[in-house]
Amino acid sequence: MTAPIQRSTTPPTEQFNFAAHVLKRNTMRAAKIAYIDDQGSMSFGELEDLVRRFAAALAKLGVRREERVLLLMHDCNDWPVAFLGALYAGVVPVAVNTLLTADDYAYMLMHSRAQSAIVSHALLPMLTAAKTKCNHELKSLIISGADELNGADGISMKQLLSTCDPSTTPANTGADEPGFWLYSSGSTGRPKGAVHTHGNLYWTAELYAEPILGLTENDVCFSAAKLFFAYGLGNALSFPLSVGATTVLMAERPTPDACFKRFIEHKPTVFFGAPTGYAGLLASPNLPTRAAVALRMCSSAGEALPREIGEKFTAHFGCEIIDGIGSTEMLHVFLSNRPGDVRYGTTGHAVPGYQVEIRDDAGHVLTGSDEVGDLFISGPSAALLYWANREKTNETFRGTWIKSGDKYFRDSDGYYVYAGRSDDMLKVSGQYVSPFEVESTLMQHPMVLESAVIGVDDGNGLTRAKAFVVLKDMSLANDALIDTLKTFVKSKLAPYKYPRQVEFVAELPKTATGKIQRFKLRDLEKSRSHLE
Repeated sequence: MTAPIQRSTTPPTEQFNFAAHVLKRNTMRAAKIAYIDDQGSMSFGELEDLVRRFAAALAKLGVRREERVLLLMHDCNDWPVAFLGALYAGVVPVAVNTLLTADDYAYMLMHSRAQSAIVSHALLPMLTAAKTKCNHELKSLIISGADELNGADGISMKQLLSTCDPSTTPANTGADEPGFWLYSSGSTGRPKGAVHTHGNLYWTAELYAEPILGLTENDVCFSAAKLFFAYGLGNALSFPLSVGATTVLMAERPTPDACFKRFIEHKPTVFFGAPTGYAGLLASPNLPTRAAVALRMCSSAGEALPREIGEKFTAHFGCEIIDGIGSTEMLHVFLSNRPGDVRYGTTGHAVPGYQVEIRDDAGHVLTGSDEVGDLFISGPSAALLYWANREKTNETFRGTWIKSGDKYFRDSDGYYVYAGRSDDMLKVSGQYVSPFEVESTLMQHPMVLESAVIGVDDGNGLTRAKAFVVLKDMSLANDALIDTLKTFVKSKLAPYKYPRQVEFVAELPKTATGKIQRFKLRDLEKSRSHLE
């Protein structure tokens, strides 16, 4: 076993290149496996060689420092090579969601003015369609996962890497220099391009990966959240590379069976998921036994983890789920439970290095318990701005503080408790109702898999709560069960909070990262009312 990494307590210097930083940290681990994907494994030594080759390849293709390159790739070993290779060259990778439409990618190509694109072969038709929809030319198109391109207008990433000698010197970038972009997940509308720095990746790893999660080089990390998502980027790139851990990557959707396959074959010790994913795992008839897996700890983010899911998961697997909240704008988790100090139903405490405040509508800090307000965060991993969007930038970035868009309160013991997205909060009978509180209560019923709650007009100009419910067995949906669920919620919450309407649905609209898109349910209700 190699010696532990000697960590510095000082921030990165003014000149700092994150790719060079993590490659240097793992110089003594050249033979150790860094990544395992669906096609094979890649050692830390191979990673360094390929990252430097990719940096040289971008220069060969005429992509200059600070220019953007679109990264539209399924999770595979080529992903960290492309992302880190761009950083190493001082080029700015724009990592995008792989589940969007051609119109979305056309917008992102135009918005980012990407000079090149790196795309998985399976996603090439979608990117080609996007290019036809916008008046934007790419200098080059690099295609991952294809040895032969069959006439495609591009170059194989494998062929390209084989023709370039490794770059010997990283770009002399700064810690506060734009390093990469991430688009917001779109849970509340059109995605925004958050511009992050080289230093931001460093800070999320230094403040959370080792001190909170306790990751070490002996861990095997597996993230259901994909690399294009801020949460997944930490889980499967900056975190494991900062401590020398091995990472399992999966190109396919994180269905329960797909996750179980990796649990059993690769024996990850740390799994990173989202609440909806954990609910799906627990509901699966193929849930493996505790003895069949090697999990020592799990992580959850994306939305607040319902207490019921956390308790059931721990009872089955014997390991905790460390629930936290992060954001695209802050890059990773800034408020979190701790191993050994998990209080399910809460988001724990502020991660050391971050400041967290709850403020009322007038901007005053709320210091008492059970006072619901807007969550504000200050910390070193904050994005610089939303690209070409002054209005949204000013709305979210408030000096050294970021307005998260989440409602929170502190309980009597000082633990932070999620109350819902600010845009989703309901005012019923003159009092605020948290959709998340009602949803979590519904999910305690043994027949409910998941739910989403929105406000609807009752016809008299008053707002009432409506629940969209997915059952574990949809064949059991009937009017009697609707009444049962209403009574169930009334028995656990204040009477004004129960949903006046319940509709059974086969699935809920979600982002690719598992966040429920309640605005789509609101739009559905509006369209229905217009037809009446």
